[in-house]
Amino acid sequence: MTESEIKAMVSLLEDDDKEVINHIENQIYSFGEQIIPYLEDEWARQFSPDVQKRIENILQLLNYKVVRTRLLDWVKNDSTDLLKGMWIIATYQYPDLQLEELRKKVEQLYFDAWVEFKTDLLPTEQIKLLNSIFFHKFRFRANTSNIKAVSNSMINTTLESKKSNPIGLCVLYILIAQKLKLPIYGVNLPNVFIVTYKTAEIQFYINVFNKGLTYIKQDIENYIMNLHVTSRELFYEPCSHLDIIRRVMRNLIVAYEDLGDKERVEDIKRLLDEISEGEFL
Repeated sequence: MTESEIKAMVSLLEDDDKEVINHIENQIYSFGEQIIPYLEDEWARQFSPDVQKRIENILQLLNYKVVRTRLLDWVKNDSTDLLKGMWIIATYQYPDLQLEELRKKVEQLYFDAWVEFKTDLLPTEQIKLLNSIFFHKFRFRANTSNIKAVSNSMINTTLESKKSNPIGLCVLYILIAQKLKLPIYGVNLPNVFIVTYKTAEIQFYINVFNKGLTYIKQDIENYIMNLHVTSRELFYEPCSHLDIIRRVMRNLIVAYEDLGDKERVEDIKRLLDEISEGEFL
């Protein structure tokens, strides 16, 4: 379909006949994501608030379908790529965000860390050095003033603002640490997300939200006991990247609920249902 034909089709969205509107919307949906740039251009040219609102609704549904397709494909084929999973979630709010743009930023962080990093240190000393780089050189910090913000679940805004919630900070910490060949993994604790340094010989825990404070297993046991929660193996062991993405999505649901955005809450819940199994925190 040519651009002029698309314009003519979009102009029919001004019609008051619901059947006509439904027919046109179904036609537009049939083109998939390739029609999104044309719709965005048409939205900018429109003077009718009603038509703009209809275009916005179409764009939101089209973007949802794109995110859904990418997310299901990631779960099936690319779930070892944590950054890609975080990018897919971010494109729900920022559909024009490019994966390569994120990769370049994370790669630069890794390079800047690598320049100062030393591999001949004891594990605890390596973490002290990484903490110094992450919190002092890069200036990442906890977003304690707005813990429920949508931006906390968007890796691009975390990279820009340098602040996030526990899991948002942990994701970047994991990405940098693993590029440095450190055995750092996420841990799905109730109420807070942390990371663990784990090899066959040693394991300890790191609270990235609290400036990299380290814990031993007994500290985690005490934390679980104080919460009056039944202890589970997953509270002590590395979780998968898929688990991380699921938890990010649950945080995102809470963030949109806090804003009263029911449509986005339902969108994320549907996506989460499609990639979830069993009982979660």
